[in-house]
Order: sequence, then C-alpha cells, then structure tokens
Amino acid sequence: MEELCPSTELPGAKQLTPPRPEPYSPAMNDNSNKSGFETEFARLESRLQELLVTVEALREENRALRQRQESLAAERSAFAQRNDQVRARVEAMIGRLKTMEHTA
Repeated sequence: MEELCPSTELPGAKQLTPPRPEPYSPAMNDNSNKSGFETEFARLESRLQELLVTVEALREENRALRQRQESLAAERSAFAQRNDQVRARVEAMIGRLKTMEHTA
C-alpha cells in the first residue's frame, strides 16, 4: 500500500512514496532464505567443530610440551649435580697431585 506524503517541492502538492519495509517480513522468509540460513548454519557448525578439534589438539600438545619441559628441567638439574660432583673430584685430584709434587 502506498502512502501519501506532502511534497516539499510544490506547496500543497502531494507526492506518492513507497512504504518502508518492515525489519522482518514473513514474505522475506521463503524457502531460498531458509535454505541459505541452513547452509550458512551448517557451514558455521562445521567450522566450529574444526575449531574445537584444533583447540583439543593444541591442549594436548601444550600438555605434552609442559611434560617434556619438566622432564628436561629435571634432566638438566641431574646433569648440573653430576657436573658439580665431577668438578669437586677433579679439584681434589689436582690438590693431591700438587701435594705429591711438593713432597717429592
């Protein structure tokens, strides 16, 4: 239905203007729009599923990396401890050799 609006160009003249569309109209909700929405929804659902799989894989990788980091830190600590023990033995041996050298 067209509505009549006063024209601002000619005094007293009336101008026909098309009605404004409603924000939502049942005529806009036909099968093609439903199909488009369903397709878009399916695409989004698929993408969301992919993202969830990726997030879970990243969580597992993160867990494995943290475990590996802890393992390497423990191994490094053990190597540092052995290195300190070897250094102490070498220094003691050098001290004994110097003592033997002075007494000979």
